[in-house]
Amino acid sequence: MQGKHVNLSLVQYYAPMKDSDDTTKDSFYAQLQAELEKLPRHDMLVIMGDLNAKVGSDNSSYDRAIGKEGCGTMNENGERLAELCAAYNLVIGGTIFPHRDIHKLTWCSPNGRDWNQIDHLMINGTW
Repeated sequence: MQGKHVNLSLVQYYAPMKDSDDTTKDSFYAQLQAELEKLPRHDMLVIMGDLNAKVGSDNSSYDRAIGKEGCGTMNENGERLAELCAAYNLVIGGTIFPHRDIHKLTWCSPNGRDWNQIDHLMINGTW
């Protein structure tokens, strides 16, 4: 999208589920990285979607990409997402500012007992 002062690049996607095999996940993240490489570096970049990734609130390894306001603990998909964010200077928005968990949780299990924060919006760290 062309803007008056800055252009905006939006990326929307649906990541493989946590039970998918590693080959599928590797292929997905390789394809996503290839698409990100095509985008102009000076654009405001917003990436959003169902990532099936829990990044949690422990940001000790990825303090630039993940804030302390996430929910739960990081899973394997969360590690993949955090590595992508670190490589492309992206910040996961839902982990930066404090909110009640009910406002951050994006998925409820069919049994109604388990809630997770697996949908995320990332923006490049410059913005």
